[in-house]
Amino acid sequence: MCSRLLCKNLTSLRRTLVRHTNMEPILLITAGVFFAGYAVLILYYRYCWLQIPTFLGASGKLSSGIHLSTKITIIIPARDEEQHIGKCLQSILSQTYPIDLVEIIVVDDHSTDRTAAIVQSFNQGNIQCIALKDHVNEKLNAYKKKAIEIAISQSRGDLIVTTDADCTMEKNWLSTIAAFYENFQPVFIAAPVAIDGSSFLGIFQSLDFMTLQGITGAAVFKKIHSMCNGANLAYEKKAFYEVNGFAGIDHIASGDDMLLMHKIYTRYPDRVLFLKSSEAIVTTEAMSSWTDFFNQRIRWASKADTYDDKRIMAVLVLVYFFNLMLLLLPITAIFSNASFSIGQVNLTIIQYWFFLLVLKTVTELFFLFPVAAFFNKKNVLWWFPAAQPFHILYTVIAGWLGKFGSYHWKDRSVK
Repeated sequence: MCSRLLCKNLTSLRRTLVRHTNMEPILLITAGVFFAGYAVLILYYRYCWLQIPTFLGASGKLSSGIHLSTKITIIIPARDEEQHIGKCLQSILSQTYPIDLVEIIVVDDHSTDRTAAIVQSFNQGNIQCIALKDHVNEKLNAYKKKAIEIAISQSRGDLIVTTDADCTMEKNWLSTIAAFYENFQPVFIAAPVAIDGSSFLGIFQSLDFMTLQGITGAAVFKKIHSMCNGANLAYEKKAFYEVNGFAGIDHIASGDDMLLMHKIYTRYPDRVLFLKSSEAIVTTEAMSSWTDFFNQRIRWASKADTYDDKRIMAVLVLVYFFNLMLLLLPITAIFSNASFSIGQVNLTIIQYWFFLLVLKTVTELFFLFPVAAFFNKKNVLWWFPAAQPFHILYTVIAGWLGKFGSYHWKDRSVK
């Protein structure tokens, strides 16, 4: 009886929506327009990615015979990273770059575990551990920016390189960055980052992040908009101070990477470059749970409306609303059995939705194939179609909560 009553109510609601709103044609046309714009953008990103010259790295021809001499300070903000920091430091100490030119500063951000003790156990003259609590008394919204700012103030290097405590690098990572810097003299270098994971969640993050990295390389190379990731950045210390560091953005919880990048880009538009080299890839671990993943992505999305770079806002709006359309179409199909024609083909709303989903998947795979080849991850592309529904859902939810919600990160609640 209850199920019959529910069906009757749903039918009544469907008829009411169709009779009084007649929104299906508008929704279908809007979704089609957003897809057209999205497809053009993705195909353009692919074209730009393929145009980026591959830097052969420290072991390649471009740097052969060059005596590298840049003094580098590596900054690693860390909070409760006892499981990762040792492996990270060991991979840095195993670099081929001259050790006398490298300084490592780990900033312990109020850790409650053995993070600081592990750093100090290395007992290396070029490794310094700074306790953020010795420099910060008040509650902040952007602890990571403050950690980097303090580390830079105590650094001796000319080139600042930032990474995360859960990252590892190949042995030529620093040499490749230094060679690229000395060859082309950029003031800011965005370098590639990869996520490793074997579970479905890990593979999903690997695919999602690889897409972002492909867009990053394309956007930076063609100067479409500013994108980068703080796990693998390099910039001149003097440039950091020339733009007054994080001043003006230090109240924003996230954005120690992209917001700073745009500040430097505004001053030096021709000297912000992307380093496309497999030897420069930094690998980071996937989030271990969907909750952690969503909190990470909400944290990234939270800075969207603070971008001074309005070029990226148009991209974010297009991507968000196209995914929103793909979420709304199957919901609309529950309440409407309307159909329409494309040429000689008659489609229901759910068929149209599936058609757009297939086109989206094919377009993105076409873009991703050369990016996956660069990261040596073509094998995970088989999972891409299965990841589509999850990607659409998380894009809409994370985008909304990044603007109107709050998130938890490292046991802190941030609005």
